Amino acid sequence: MKKIILSALFVAFNLAAFSQVLPSFQLGVKAGANLSKLSTDNTFSSDNRAGYYAGLWTRIGAAGIHLQPELYLSGKNTTLKTTAGEENKVKFTSLDVPILVGTKIGAAGVGIRLNTGPVVSFVLDDEQSFGDAASNAFKGNFKGQNFAWQFGAGLDIGKLGLDLRYETGLSKIGKDGYNDTKLSLFTFGLGLRIF
Repeated sequence: MKKIILSALFVAFNLAAFSQVLPSFQLGVKAGANLSKLSTDNTFSSDNRAGYYAGLWTRIGAAGIHLQPELYLSGKNTTLKTTAGEENKVKFTSLDVPILVGTKIGAAGVGIRLNTGPVVSFVLDDEQSFGDAASNAFKGNFKGQNFAWQFGAGLDIGKLGLDLRYETGLSKIGKDGYNDTKLSLFTFGLGLRIF
């Protein structure tokens, strides 16, 4: 009897240890808001304006570390101003692909996540509207893709998740007119784990 109990305990401990090594897979949806700002070296100043994002996330993890690829449709808005007071309201629609690495601390369905990683954004549209005094010389010619880096934290409660992130531009997004411009933003999102 002792041998059976000891054998059962040995198998249970080995299965528990092995389950920490096997990768887990999660899939979910997320939507939220962002505040975006264009940073420039000299010519323009920029105001933060609210936008949106919505899409899918996956999480593949083992031994406390996870890889989190995501896919979002994002609307990013900002207002550029020249020193002469001219304004250009820019609305970007982009497909964003973050590839994050993170860890989760917690138990019993509640946990805090920390993550970081690169993001590539594919610009689908860059609608621009000008004030009365602005001219076509103030119109920006933006690149079709750019790279950024995200830092974030999240809170999971059961199947729900809250995320707060900061994204800083790594590549310049302008070709003509805004050659020195990078995009940075804060995002806040609410996610739902499907499985």
